[in-house]
Amino acid sequence: MNTSYSSESYSFNFDFLAPHPKQDADLLQQLSFIPGLKEILMLRQVHALEHATVWLLGENKYSSLSSGTTTNIQLDDELLGGLSTEQGFFLYGDVNIHDLRRAVTLAKHRLTTGEWDLAVHPRCGTNVSVAMLLTAGLAVTISFLLPFRPIEQLIGFGLAATAAAEIAPDLGMLTQRYLTTSIPFNLAIENITITRDFWGKESHFIKVYWEN
Repeated sequence: MNTSYSSESYSFNFDFLAPHPKQDADLLQQLSFIPGLKEILMLRQVHALEHATVWLLGENKYSSLSSGTTTNIQLDDELLGGLSTEQGFFLYGDVNIHDLRRAVTLAKHRLTTGEWDLAVHPRCGTNVSVAMLLTAGLAVTISFLLPFRPIEQLIGFGLAATAAAEIAPDLGMLTQRYLTTSIPFNLAIENITITRDFWGKESHFIKVYWEN
């Protein structure tokens, strides 16, 4: 996850298809025969918790720097990042483990009590993936529609890149909202440890488990 974000820039009202506490548990019960479904559902919930935790750590940092003044704008600490797995998430950056523990607990509480906008984040890798796929798709489509001459093809690629740059941010946020994240109604926090990720990079790992 390197751009700043404020609630004034992105206003997400989760009224349409609003999540409810038993949605993933019910889905798992009905479709339990599908291999890996529980892991997918957990990964989506962990992803939302990761985003919300990063938001709250940024909020805590900047509220401390502003000497107690309050603001309703979400503040993003660009030095923090995360990586979600079905067992929990890695948190990268300079953070006090006690602050992290409070942030994770509060993030889960705020997500599950209605602050669903905390589940999406503009620096998420989902946005990058969506932008790449959209650019490639538009470029291929336009290349077939335009004459196969260098000038027309270059113009077409430029139009594709421009259109993708305009559409991708909103499409990426919608993809997060409906596909790659889910409100963590079924997650419980097991522990937080200092560890190393798959590539040996030091981080905190927030381990979770499923509860109905």
